Amino acid sequence: MDSDIEKLTKEVDIYRDTWVRFLGYANEMGEAFRALVPVSMVWASYAVATAYVSADAMDKGKKAAAEHGENPGRTTRVAAAVVDTFVWQALASVAIPGFTINRVCAASLYLLGRTTRWPLPVRKWTTTAIGLSTIPFIITPIDRSVDFLLDSSLRKIYGGGPKHEP
Repeated sequence: MDSDIEKLTKEVDIYRDTWVRFLGYANEMGEAFRALVPVSMVWASYAVATAYVSADAMDKGKKAAAEHGENPGRTTRVAAAVVDTFVWQALASVAIPGFTINRVCAASLYLLGRTTRWPLPVRKWTTTAIGLSTIPFIITPIDRSVDFLLDSSLRKIYGGGPKHEP
């Protein structure tokens, strides 16, 4: 019951608890549609995802600054919050999923070309559907892997950081 009360009183994080979180998936959508849209649209999707990552990192820095007031070590804590959030989000929301969806779609298009006689537009739409359907399955494993990576490396330098909930 206490956890239910904590959930109700917990501050809503606009970057993690609202529709804004989906902006972090923009590049995955761009990669899934790569076969159908101009490459400039794919790059625009990366710009949206990068803006999301940057905004979340700045938000976590502001929250860390407010939390630590004028205490000694404030600058270090703020920097750690910004770096941890930016690196985590850049890896877990942009780089790794973007690469993964890109390769899944490229392999799908290649295999469909080699194994079917479907017209190219059908193969491209099928590739996009495969890419889009892959997204929900890769999120949690990538998030957990990036947490492990940062726990094993960067977070040891500054004494840990916040875990990121998928």
